[in-house]
Amino acid sequence: MATTVDGLVSGMSTSTMINQLMQIEAAPQTRLKTKVSDAQSVVTSYQSINTKLAALKTAADDLSRPSTWRSIKPTSSSTAVTATATPGVTSTQTGNLTFDVVKLAKAQITTARVDSEAPITSSDAFTITMSDGSDPTVIDLAGKRTAQGVADAINSAGIGVKASLVKTSTGDSVLQLTGTKTGAANGFVLDGVDFTTKNAVEAQDAILQVGGAEETGGYSVTSSTNTFTNLMAGVTLTATKEETGVTVDVATDASGIADKIKAMVDAANAVLSEVTKQTKVDAATGKGSALTGDFMVRQISQSVLSAVSQGQAGIGSLSKLGVQLEKDGTLSFKAENFKSSYAADPDKFQAAGITMGDAFQAVAKKQTDNLTSAVTGRRNIIDSMNDQIDNWDTRLEARRSALTKQYASLETALSNLRSQSSYLSSQLG
Repeated sequence: MATTVDGLVSGMSTSTMINQLMQIEAAPQTRLKTKVSDAQSVVTSYQSINTKLAALKTAADDLSRPSTWRSIKPTSSSTAVTATATPGVTSTQTGNLTFDVVKLAKAQITTARVDSEAPITSSDAFTITMSDGSDPTVIDLAGKRTAQGVADAINSAGIGVKASLVKTSTGDSVLQLTGTKTGAANGFVLDGVDFTTKNAVEAQDAILQVGGAEETGGYSVTSSTNTFTNLMAGVTLTATKEETGVTVDVATDASGIADKIKAMVDAANAVLSEVTKQTKVDAATGKGSALTGDFMVRQISQSVLSAVSQGQAGIGSLSKLGVQLEKDGTLSFKAENFKSSYAADPDKFQAAGITMGDAFQAVAKKQTDNLTSAVTGRRNIIDSMNDQIDNWDTRLEARRSALTKQYASLETALSNLRSQSSYLSSQLG
């Protein structure tokens, strides 16, 4: 490509003229870019509202689940026994139960008084057999027969026993073997050693006794840990000491259900707030937002509010569930109203609560589907306009090249005319 000096002959700034002409040529592309930017703003606003609708749907689904209405709140009469609701359990029971903590689960501790310096066994290997019925594990000492060598060999075996060498207050050395898990099935026996061992603590299961001795109709339950999940449906019990006469009361968790309703109301208000934000008009400038005047978006607010204002067959106003419409166009939740209604007729207001959750879930799903469809349509339009913008890039590049050549030719022609003029002047002179 030939190199030219801008306006060398004509004295004109041809590059400036070309740039100005290209701005005119690019006006249609500029308008397309503005349209793309506006459409992307609309898509972003739609997605922002859709995020809030998704949260509303999740909260409404949560309220509609039967497991929400089966949630329980257990309390224990003893600080030595904690009672909590077992996560994920849908089959629960209410009521109370009294029992005794007869035993706590323990891990076996076996000790041997040893010389910390001299070999403590003449064997090159011995076995440890766990009480769970698994095959014995061979512990190879590899010639290291000292107490520390025995402890290291046990720890390297990777079984449910750990060993350590302990110095007592009297200066004696004790080889201590400890089970890594509690419960009778996690006890162990050493065979093939020639040092004396004693079980300082026997491995045992935890035991809860209900209703006295078994011969009088009572029964017991056991656990390899101090945690029980098989005594009361949906309740996890954890004991920390032996105790008699522990009572656990289990009631429906009305407060927990109220929290679920509040979460749904909060999510609904978040939707209303987001719609207002995305459709507001700036009072100072009079400029609207991306979705100002969008009928579909205004319908979202109306649908959410209608789910409350229309009430519900069987109970009338949703205020009996604690949900009501305020004068400022938001929703509020009065937990005490719900708890009072629920305590008076649990079955009736459970059904009403599930129906309310279903209604909000349906609203959220319908509006989400509408917005998703609108977003898809806008994106298709954006893709089409971006294709046109790309085509304009090619056309504008060709036009700039043509203008550059045209003005370069003009400069060349003017240069030739000047040369001819100079020649003629010299001849005439």
